[in-house]
Amino acid sequence: MIIALDQTSAFAQGVNWTHFRGSNLDGISAYQVPIVWNDSTNIIWKTDIRGKGWSSPVIFGDQIWVTTATVDGKEMSGICVDLNSGRILYDIMVFKQDSIYRKHSINTYATPTPCIEQGFVYLDFGSSGIACVNTDNGMIVWKRNDYKVEHVQGPGSSPILYKDLLILHYEGTDQQFIVALDKKTGATVWRDDRPKEYYEPLLPIGKKAYITPIVVNVSGKDLLISNGAAVCIAYDVQSGKEVWRIIQGEDSTIPMPFTEDGVVFFLTSFVTPADGEKYAEMLAVDPKGTGDITKTNILWRYKVPVLQLLTPLIKDSLIYMVDTKNILIVLDAKTGSSIYTKKLKDKYNSSPVYAGGRIYFTSVKGATLVLKAGRTLEILAENKLPGEIFATPAIVRNSLIIRTESSLFRIGEKK
Repeated sequence: MIIALDQTSAFAQGVNWTHFRGSNLDGISAYQVPIVWNDSTNIIWKTDIRGKGWSSPVIFGDQIWVTTATVDGKEMSGICVDLNSGRILYDIMVFKQDSIYRKHSINTYATPTPCIEQGFVYLDFGSSGIACVNTDNGMIVWKRNDYKVEHVQGPGSSPILYKDLLILHYEGTDQQFIVALDKKTGATVWRDDRPKEYYEPLLPIGKKAYITPIVVNVSGKDLLISNGAAVCIAYDVQSGKEVWRIIQGEDSTIPMPFTEDGVVFFLTSFVTPADGEKYAEMLAVDPKGTGDITKTNILWRYKVPVLQLLTPLIKDSLIYMVDTKNILIVLDAKTGSSIYTKKLKDKYNSSPVYAGGRIYFTSVKGATLVLKAGRTLEILAENKLPGEIFATPAIVRNSLIIRTESSLFRIGEKK
């Protein structure tokens, strides 16, 4: 089972939304949210956010936090918005730098999603640094900017909290590692480098990855699952010691792992066949094992196009995703067989979320496709907001919090 990272409430995923894809890192909420909206209907408030950032909103209590950066990447900030009114409570510049690193044209300097808990929010900007901010007064508690990798295309991995640890994924063209910090002080607790024998044969551009790890409980032991450019590794989350690995891939990977009913699923990086075009695969894995489990624990494989950005959503043994060729795909999680597919007109880089029996897919053009969950395709609505959307929505208290390229919206029924 996946570990609930926010333990403050039995209903944490509805009251708070503490990480990328929620308090449980699965994109699932038990709440109902609207099916239909536009820039005036079912909009509780709209708040403009300065700068540019693709980080998703996180929420604890009545605070929403996002990160942003100046377009030139020289100033990076955290912004706190009041959930009830949409008023900006804090606008805190965290890092200022004279020189910047390279990024992809569609990326930003504020793409990693923060994580939040009672009293503290953790703002991550990849190689530019990570900072802990006190949410009661907006003061910076600690910050570090000594962990640096060559992102090439900008940062993308988001941090996660596990008990007293803050876990970060760094996988660049120059070095690749996972690090766990003491969340109270920022001190390093453990670090584990990716196995060099699988990365050294790759071209430098192929060594990078942008995934966010998850923690799952396997036979009573909590494992950190982190898939990278060349290998997926399960670590003992407390010590950083490797438990098992699956070897596959030769270039970047972005979607995070996901899990249901004791099975771990992840998308590999590129594979180049002897003839034909490059592809990636979704793998279903039995996580009970040690050592190299590549040949023993893969339950099924499903071939997908390369350059997948969004993380699929799994609910009730169905996997929902849109691939990089704009194909909506629903898979049977038990077998890997296709239930249905449909060609869509837009590109979807934001990860889907689930609420009240519906799946919400938001496109880069600002349109949210609402599907009825299940084995039959039923489109309930398509809603449009102005501006591009790359950030994954958050769901709290019967509301969707959606970030566009310039604004934050709270979508819900007005009382």
